[in-house]
Amino acid sequence: MNGGTDRHLVCIEPRYSSIYSMQGRTILDCDREGIIGSPSHGLFFFESRILSRLRYFCNGKPPVLVCCSGVQQHSWMGYYLIANKSQTEADMADAAKNAVEMRVSRFIGNGAHEDLDFTNHSGKQVRMRFVIELDADFADQAAKWRAVDCLKINRKWGSIQNKPALTFSARAERHYVNQDESGTAKFHRAVSVIVSESDSLPRTTRPRQIVFDIHLSPKQSWHCCLDICPWLDGQMYVPDYGCNAFHRTAGGTGATQQRVLEKAARIELDGRSAGSSAIQRTINMARADMVSLRLEDLDTEHGWVVAAGLPAYMGLFGRDSLTAAWQFAMMTPDLMYGSLERIAELQGTKTVNWRDEQPGRQIHESRTGTLAVLDYDIRARSYCSVTTSGFYPVILSELWHWTGDKEFARRMLNSAMDGLKYLDELAPHSRDQFYQYKTSSKAGVINQGWKDSDDAIVGEDGKIVLPPTATCEEQGFVYCAKLLLSELLWWLDEKDAAKKVFHQAQELKKRFNDKFWMPDKKFVALAIDSNDHQVKSITSNPGHCLATGIIDDAFANEVAHRLMAPDLFSGWGIRTLSSENPAYNPFSYHCGSVWPVENATFALGFVRYGLHQLAQQLCAAQFDAAEIFAFNRLPELFSGHSRDSAHPFPALYPNANSPQAWSSAAVLLMVQTLLQLYPYAPLKTLFLDPHLPEWLPSLVVRNLQVGDACISLKFDRHADGKTGYSIIEQRGMLHVIRQPSPWSLTAAPVERVVDLVGSAFH
Repeated sequence: MNGGTDRHLVCIEPRYSSIYSMQGRTILDCDREGIIGSPSHGLFFFESRILSRLRYFCNGKPPVLVCCSGVQQHSWMGYYLIANKSQTEADMADAAKNAVEMRVSRFIGNGAHEDLDFTNHSGKQVRMRFVIELDADFADQAAKWRAVDCLKINRKWGSIQNKPALTFSARAERHYVNQDESGTAKFHRAVSVIVSESDSLPRTTRPRQIVFDIHLSPKQSWHCCLDICPWLDGQMYVPDYGCNAFHRTAGGTGATQQRVLEKAARIELDGRSAGSSAIQRTINMARADMVSLRLEDLDTEHGWVVAAGLPAYMGLFGRDSLTAAWQFAMMTPDLMYGSLERIAELQGTKTVNWRDEQPGRQIHESRTGTLAVLDYDIRARSYCSVTTSGFYPVILSELWHWTGDKEFARRMLNSAMDGLKYLDELAPHSRDQFYQYKTSSKAGVINQGWKDSDDAIVGEDGKIVLPPTATCEEQGFVYCAKLLLSELLWWLDEKDAAKKVFHQAQELKKRFNDKFWMPDKKFVALAIDSNDHQVKSITSNPGHCLATGIIDDAFANEVAHRLMAPDLFSGWGIRTLSSENPAYNPFSYHCGSVWPVENATFALGFVRYGLHQLAQQLCAAQFDAAEIFAFNRLPELFSGHSRDSAHPFPALYPNANSPQAWSSAAVLLMVQTLLQLYPYAPLKTLFLDPHLPEWLPSLVVRNLQVGDACISLKFDRHADGKTGYSIIEQRGMLHVIRQPSPWSLTAAPVERVVDLVGSAFH
C-alpha cells in the first residue's frame, strides 16, 4: 500500500458522458449537463425508459451549467446561470456578475422528484418564459435503449389529485413464436409528470411541454417541483422523496436501505497507517453501494436481493446475486436469504430450448425491460449459465454456517439438490464425466461457465475454443457444492444422501487432478475441449479451483505462485489471461482484464492453503486500485496494464459497470480473508486466524452476527508481525476459537489442539 503519497492526483473516471443516479428499480442516466436529450440517456423504471427527454429552456435558450455533482447515490444537484438574449456561453463570466441562478435538485426512488429553483441575483427585474420539454418512448435499457415498434404511446394532459399532470402511456400486445415457445405477451406502462408545487401556474397547451411565465424582482426566488410517477400494470408509484430532501431520511426504499445499513456489521480503521483513510472510504462505499443496488420488489420475509450492476445489469442475475451475497456475508446474512429464495422460485421446471431451461437448472438472469416483457428475447427468464446451479448449494451451506437456520436450510434443500441433479443428469459431460456446457437456444450464450463472453475461452495459440467445453472452475464449483452440501445433509439427518454426495465430491477431485493438471506447466488447464484435450492456456480460472479446494495440496503452492507471476499479476490484480497469450488484450472483457470479484476469491484460496503473504499482496493491490478510481469504488473490471514506470495507473474498461455488486462485495470478502473469520453457527462458534499486513495494522469489526449472537472484535498487528484480537462486546452465546477455519487445508491436528486451549483462556 502506498497510502496515496505518489499518486495524489490520480482519479480515474469513466470517459462516457453520463451521470447516474439510482435507487432500486429507478435509474436516471443523464448527460454531464444534467439533461436527458440524446438517444443513450433517460429515466428508467424496471428497465424501461419512462422519460426519453428532459430539457429546459429559458427565453428559448438552454441554461448554462456552472457545476453539478451527485450528493448521494440517489440524489444530484446542478447550478446553472440564465443567459440574456444577447449573451452566449462565452459571455457567462459577465453574466455571473449579474446572475440569475437556476438550481436543479433531483431525488431518485420509485420514480423521481425534481426541485427547480430560480434566484435573481442581478439587482434588476427579470421576466422569462421557462419551458420544460419532456417525452417518453419506453425503450428497453438492457437492449441498449432499443425502441419497440409495436408500442402505442399516448401523451395527454390531465390532473392527478387536483394537480396538473402530463401522462405518457404505452401499451402493446404481441403474439410470438420463439423456437419451441409461443404465446401472447402484453405490456402496459406509463409515467405521470405531476406539477406538485409551483409559484406560478403552468401552461399546458402542448403534450410534450410544461411552460411557466416567471417574473422575479431583485433577490426574489421562484420554486417549482415535479413528481415523476411511474405506472406499472395499472399501479402508480409515488416517489420516495419530496422537496429539499438532501440528507433527509426518506420513506419507502430509502428508509429500508438505511435500516439495512444500521443493522449490518461495520468495519472501522483507527488511522494508524498512511493508507487507512482510503481503505476506510473503500469499505464504506462498498457497504453503501450494495444497499443502493437493492431491488426492493424482490424483498422476502427474511432478506433482500441486489441488481448485478449499474447501468447495464439492473435485474436479478443468478450467479452474480449468489456471489455477491456470499462475499457480503460478513456484513449481513440477509442477502443470502433473499437471493436463495428468489432464485429457487425461478428454477427451471421443464425443457425449453429457447431459454436453455431444463428441470432443476437455476436461473441466469431475469430482466424486466420492454423487450423482455414482450418476449422479443430470452432476458425475462434465461438459463444460459451452469455456474448458478453449481454455486447455489455452496451459498445455502454458507448461510447455514452463518445462521444455523435449520428450517430455512431444509426449505431450500430441494432447490440445491435439483440443481445438482440437473448438472449430473441433464447437462452435457465429457468422456471422463466432467461438467460441460453448450447452448440449445438460437438466442443463447455461447460460453456458459464463469467467463461468458463469446471469446472468453482461448487456447495457447490464442484461437477461440468452441463448446462443448468443461472449464476447470465449473468442476471446482460442483466439488465445493457437493462437499459442503454433504455436511448440511448430515446435519439435516439425511445421512445416506450425505455419504453419497461426499463420495461424489472426493471422486471428482481425484479425477480432476488427474485430468486437468499440466505437469509441464505446473498449472491447471483452463478446460477440457470437445476432443477431450486439455486447453493449456494460462488464465485466472484456476484461482477459483484454489478457493473451492479441488486442487490437490501437492499442486496448490505452484498454482498460487503461478497466478502471481508477472504475466498474470499486473500489480493491480490477477489478469483473466496471461499477457504472453496471443489473444491477450488489456482491454478485453475476459482475455486480459482484471476483475475484483475474482481477485477477492483468489485471496481466499491462498489462505485456504496457508499462503498469507500472497493473499496480503493481492489484497493490497486491490485496495490500491480502489484508491485511484472515483469514489474509492472498484468497478466491474479494469484493464490489465502492468503497474510499472510507464503505467502509473490502469485504464478503465470502457463499459464497466460501477457500482457492480460483486466488486463491492469483494472488498468485504478481502477483509474477512485477512482476518480469517469463519462462522459455525450450528455449534455457536466463530473461528478466526487473523494475519493483518503492515498496511492494515488495526481494525474493529462491530455488530458481527453469528446465529443468534452478536459480537464486536478488535484486531491489532504486533511488532513481531503477529495479530492479536480482543472481544469488545458480545451478546448471546458464541465461542470464539483462534485457529484456521474448518475448511483450511493446512492446519495440523496438534495445531488445532493448541489453538483450542489458547482460545479457552483468551
